[in-house]
Amino acid sequence: MLRSLVLATLATAAGATGLGPLPPLNLFSSPDTLTVVVEKSGHPDADGTFELTCGDRAAGNHPAAEDACKRLGQLAKEGGDPFLPVPRDQMCTQVYGGPALAHVTGTWQGRKVDARFSRENGCEIDRWGNVEPLLPLVRG
Repeated sequence: MLRSLVLATLATAAGATGLGPLPPLNLFSSPDTLTVVVEKSGHPDADGTFELTCGDRAAGNHPAAEDACKRLGQLAKEGGDPFLPVPRDQMCTQVYGGPALAHVTGTWQGRKVDARFSRENGCEIDRWGNVEPLLPLVRG
């Protein structure tokens, strides 16, 4: 209700001043902003600290910013939280996917993120793969 009132008031004010239509206004959410730290991936270009902002457009020094934001958008539509850890009681195959590690911090969908990723077993490998290309493609 409040949002409709605010938008109607702004539209009326813009029309009255002859400014024309207003650009889309997003009053209630801020862009997703993440810091991704990757190490031991086996690919020198994939290791490092990368900033990513997903809003009206992808920004930051993340090497796959556009695709990472697109994937995060898909995950948001699906619901759930790809940054949650594997449940402690989850049975996982004992497949080692390599020494790659990642730490993601920031804000996603209005929630704080502080997630660690590894490839130490089948569950962690799947979890890593679920957020590619936010995390780099790594094969053990």
